[in-house]
Amino acid sequence: MISLSLTQSQAIIASALVVARDKGYKPMGVVVVDAAAQAIAFAREDGASALRLDIAHGKAGAAIGMGVSSRALAVRAKDMPAFFGTIASNAQHPFIPQTGAVLITNSQGQIVGAAGASGGTGDEDEEIVIAGITAAGLNHL
Repeated sequence: MISLSLTQSQAIIASALVVARDKGYKPMGVVVVDAAAQAIAFAREDGASALRLDIAHGKAGAAIGMGVSSRALAVRAKDMPAFFGTIASNAQHPFIPQTGAVLITNSQGQIVGAAGASGGTGDEDEEIVIAGITAAGLNHL
């Protein structure tokens, strides 16, 4: 089985939070999930509101569940709100189709998980997880 390690997941989060601090973004929550949308690692910065981890997990879960970035899902959800609402209420894991999560791939291009963030704008959330994934030596979709 292809997997994402705890060490890699923690590296993604650490690097993502460094970028958030360097850019002066609001306090963030970051979650890394495996290919089954199960959380491997997560962190909520001091001052981040209570729902940050739940939202970040939902974004990552949506990305892994549908096989595309949450940015693409946010666009699709605008055209099919009933469909996406039904998925969110029936999925076995958190599902929030909003910008801020991307898929993580290994060097062979295989999807090994997803990383999601919450706390800033969707663009800021997406930016920091992409930076974290890259810093950890992985790729993203």
